[in-house]
Amino acid sequence: MRTTLSIDDALLSRAKKRAADRGVTLGAFLDDALRAYLVEKPETAAVVDLPSFEAGGVLRGVDVSSNRALYDLLDEDESVSP
Repeated sequence: MRTTLSIDDALLSRAKKRAADRGVTLGAFLDDALRAYLVEKPETAAVVDLPSFEAGGVLRGVDVSSNRALYDLLDEDESVSP
């Protein structure tokens, strides 16, 4: 589709140079640039402020640097459940 636009001379000059550098027409370059500009950007997730609670720290004797120790502790808790 043909249309008439008023474009800043310096901006048009830069666009023509970029199009020539890429070996495409000015129209093709502007199509690509406009298409890229109009792409809907995904919404950024809102930052959620999670509450924290003072729980007294780690249980005595629990090695938090060992996955095996943590799994063993969880297994012990399950065996106590009714």
